[in-house]
Amino acid sequence: MPSHLFADRPAQPPEPGSVDALISQTRRLRGDVDAVRRDTVVDDDDAQGRWQRALCDLAVHHLDDLREHLGQLKEGLPPVPEATVFPQAAPEAAPEAQTRVGSAEWNLLTDEVSWSDELFQIFGRSPEAGALPLDELGSTLFSEDQPLLTAWVTACLVDGKPIDGEFRIVRADGRVRTLHMRGEPVLDSDGCAASMWAVLRDVSELRRSQRAVRESRDSLQRQREIAQTEHRLAVELQEAVLPPWRGSLRFPHSDAGALDVAAHYLPSATSALIGGDWYDALELPDGSSMLTVGDLTGHGVTATSGMAMMLGALRGMAMAGIAPGPLMGWLNQLLETSVQPALGSAVCCSYDPARRVLTWAQAGHPAPLLFRRGSGRALAPPEGILLGATSGASYAQAEERLEVGDLLVLHTDGLTPRSIEFSRADGTERLLALAPRLSAARSAQDCVRLVVEEFGEVEREDDACVLVARVGG
Repeated sequence: MPSHLFADRPAQPPEPGSVDALISQTRRLRGDVDAVRRDTVVDDDDAQGRWQRALCDLAVHHLDDLREHLGQLKEGLPPVPEATVFPQAAPEAAPEAQTRVGSAEWNLLTDEVSWSDELFQIFGRSPEAGALPLDELGSTLFSEDQPLLTAWVTACLVDGKPIDGEFRIVRADGRVRTLHMRGEPVLDSDGCAASMWAVLRDVSELRRSQRAVRESRDSLQRQREIAQTEHRLAVELQEAVLPPWRGSLRFPHSDAGALDVAAHYLPSATSALIGGDWYDALELPDGSSMLTVGDLTGHGVTATSGMAMMLGALRGMAMAGIAPGPLMGWLNQLLETSVQPALGSAVCCSYDPARRVLTWAQAGHPAPLLFRRGSGRALAPPEGILLGATSGASYAQAEERLEVGDLLVLHTDGLTPRSIEFSRADGTERLLALAPRLSAARSAQDCVRLVVEEFGEVEREDDACVLVARVGG
């Protein structure tokens, strides 16, 4: 609306042809956005999906408004219809078919009031009841919005200030609508306000869509903040629980049959999925050594807290001298009685350096790989089901006599991800194919680097651990 219209200056209608292309483009774009909206799957637990759907709804409302504005711009001012042809106010239609924009003029010299058909529909008022004069317009508003309208109209008519604001009305049928009003005075030849023009737009659906976008965006943001907090807690808990040592360990400290040990944690491809994988190596009071890797189902704080519980129990029982088989049975019972039910897999090894004998048990876990003189094989696993799978499970033990220079590789399932193309056996074969290079490595740490180079770039969905132990002379 041009600033400060004059009563003696006739309005020029726009050229219809210049608007046709815009109307067609808007209609096509509206159809495309509506198609995207229909294809958006919304789940009650999917905050991002709700946010995307709310944005689509908002875009559709904007395009509907734009198309209606362009149509009115093309047609110009409609002729004043006969009063008898107006029907009673119809029930509110769906947002797509609802009238959104109406216009009005209040003549201050003759007290005549002119409303467009659309404005009667917006207010839910029949034409027979007549248009509302300015001093009665406020009666339809919420009480707290009435002073706003009074101030706007006064400033417009007295100071020539344009109106640009929103208020809420209560229609005759009791429905509440939010209207946006833009108005300006029409001045006579003496520069005094002769009348006031206004365009009122029903923005109820638009504001509801905007609120939906804000609420869904806020919900999504809260979920992201919660996820970031849980991720940070999971990382801190994992770093606090996993062994603090870096590089290689050597124990027992005596030279005979000492183990050179190194390990590494490999995060998932997204780095956001902190799981319950663990590794550890301990020198026990009787001179033997404990080696273990394992994995609990799940991700986040729940998985890492469960891992902390399991690893703490495992360390305590190993220090108390409990053998790997019975130790697995106690871990199974612990997992059954935990507050957060879960399944776990693990392998636990006890190495006697005096006899160079490895005693080990497993619970649904990949067997350790033994590399000797340039070749490798998986150890034959003793019986043992997943931890937490059944009550009262027993776990068998197996023994393996090792030689100087032997290399043991323990890893969790995520190191060699499985898919349609690759099974666990394929991953094991890839590890065994590293036998010549592992045998030529000078230390356990060098062996870990070789494994990480081979599997570190894999787009894994889960995190993983690898532990390497070399038998010294």
